[in-house]
Amino acid sequence: MSLATAVRPAPSPAPDPTPAGPDRARWERPALLVLLAGTAVLYLWGLGTSGWANSFYAAAAQAGSASWKAFFFGSSDAANAITVDKTPLSLWPMALSIRVFGLSSWSLLVPQALEGVAAVGLLHATVRRTTGSAAAGLLAGLVLATTPVAVLMFRFDNPDSLLVLLLIGSAYATLRAVETERHPVRWLALAGALVGLAFLTKMLQAFLVVPAMGLAYLLLARSPFAKRLGHLAVGLLALVASAGWWVAIVSLWPAGSRPYIGGSQENSVLELTLGYNGLGRLTGDETGSVGGGGPGGGAGGGMWGDTGIGRLLSSEVGGQAGWLLPAALVLLVAGLWLTHREPRTGPVRAGLVVWGGWLLVTAATFSFMAGIFHAYYTVALAPAIAALVGTGAWLLWTHRRSLVSGLAASLTVSLTTVLAFFLLDRTPDFLPWLRWVVLVGGVLTALALSGLGLLPRRLAAGVAATALVLGLAGPAAYAVQTAGTAHTGSIPSAGPSAQGGPGAGPGGMRMPTGGARAGGAGGLLTGSDPGAQLTALLEADASDYTWVAAAVGSNSASGYQLATQEPVLAIGGFNGSDPSPTLAQFQQHVADGEIHYFIAGGMGGFGGNQMGGSSASSEIAAWVEATFTAQTVDGVTLYDLTAAS
Repeated sequence: MSLATAVRPAPSPAPDPTPAGPDRARWERPALLVLLAGTAVLYLWGLGTSGWANSFYAAAAQAGSASWKAFFFGSSDAANAITVDKTPLSLWPMALSIRVFGLSSWSLLVPQALEGVAAVGLLHATVRRTTGSAAAGLLAGLVLATTPVAVLMFRFDNPDSLLVLLLIGSAYATLRAVETERHPVRWLALAGALVGLAFLTKMLQAFLVVPAMGLAYLLLARSPFAKRLGHLAVGLLALVASAGWWVAIVSLWPAGSRPYIGGSQENSVLELTLGYNGLGRLTGDETGSVGGGGPGGGAGGGMWGDTGIGRLLSSEVGGQAGWLLPAALVLLVAGLWLTHREPRTGPVRAGLVVWGGWLLVTAATFSFMAGIFHAYYTVALAPAIAALVGTGAWLLWTHRRSLVSGLAASLTVSLTTVLAFFLLDRTPDFLPWLRWVVLVGGVLTALALSGLGLLPRRLAAGVAATALVLGLAGPAAYAVQTAGTAHTGSIPSAGPSAQGGPGAGPGGMRMPTGGARAGGAGGLLTGSDPGAQLTALLEADASDYTWVAAAVGSNSASGYQLATQEPVLAIGGFNGSDPSPTLAQFQQHVADGEIHYFIAGGMGGFGGNQMGGSSASSEIAAWVEATFTAQTVDGVTLYDLTAAS
């Protein structure tokens, strides 16, 4: 075989034109059922050990289960004082579950676990359709299911689980629009609508996938170019309508009869979208945040850590979703090369463009954003990495007699196993033997893969299977450890604690990332945990008050609300820096007998570290302390606002 013949890629096998039809192999359906069942066990087993998980969102879900108005707006309390600092779609499945089954850890967290199983199944279906290969789809689903940060988020009550599911759905719809000649605009409209719903889940982060999907349709769809432009316009309109209806209603609703928009300084959902949760995340200019851009945190990252190309493999972030990141990039390049002689409308190339664009844009944004960044955000990378690994591995196998495929396979395994060695070395007490097995086995397997096309088929299959096992060993071990660990607070982290890794917060402060929720009044990132005596005190005559208590910060208020299932006023929203209520408004609530107790403490001294924002919460706390008499119950200081001043 000449060198030119070895380098030239052979045409890819045509994908199965009827992937749902009778041509499926007999083993495919049982294998898919095993994958989904295993994913369900991984995501559901011991789910209740995390309690309320992120009590900030748990309290809002409880409020939504008690009040349809709170449900619609995403209010932190059923009396509708203030909303969470996100659009509310992710809260709705939890609130409905609580409304049906009652408030419990399981009713709160099961919706996210089921979203995770659905995400794995949908990713499998997407990759299966574009490649025509059951093995590629199953591998993609397996990689997503065992990505440590995916296990974390699909067992948690943050918005990210629903975000991932909706974005995978939009990728599926986009690829269907690319492949079909009959009414592709319907699929493109569906893709736009799903991205719009993802916006209602976690705002502007949802739009990071739009460039990849738009580019794939514009370049690779079957319709004439002019029609493609029109179809994209329809998809954009669907996106705007799907994302904008809630924003329009909230913007037009009289401010006096709706809750304050948490996370904003002007009671505006547009300000929240474009500022604190929008451009501020890129620039670090987030008014009211308790830390962000500025000196002290590294090369351009300010208080949220170093920014730059190495961020996603850093000690804090690498173990979350970085295990197969280099492999995905190599397989993307190799896949584009191996398919470059195929027809323009080839579905495999379309899949590579969608997933590759998703990965590159999202990874670049996370790497260089100077505002608030947490390691668990990287769950948004997991579907793209998984799809590229599934698609790329299948392409290398089908072209295994090509010299390019052998070299790409060898490079992929080498990078993956060496990276796994360093990631596992950051947790030296966690399965200390595993990193050496992965490294030594990976080096030997990489050598064998360089000559994959020369091996007999069965031997080549054994070498490829060994490479997959070694490549997934590290993340799978982290995934199982994550599933077996309780996670609470606002900044959870997957896997065992790495040296110098997760937990390093603003200004070098240690942040809680898991384990039991802090007791007492809670704090900025952990919910309050009232004792029995304090809970009984708050529940006494609760129906006589609009709010049984008030506390500075949403997390401080959340535990009291979850314990009593009665509204608790979160002064200042999540950071305690929103001007809601003002001192005058709070004094009027007290004069009208609407608040029973003020609970002191809880913010842990973060008030002095705010980036601007309102000082109303400090003014309220000072007025209460100067006006009412303190008492201590279960170690918590509180003030009876109905007693004579």
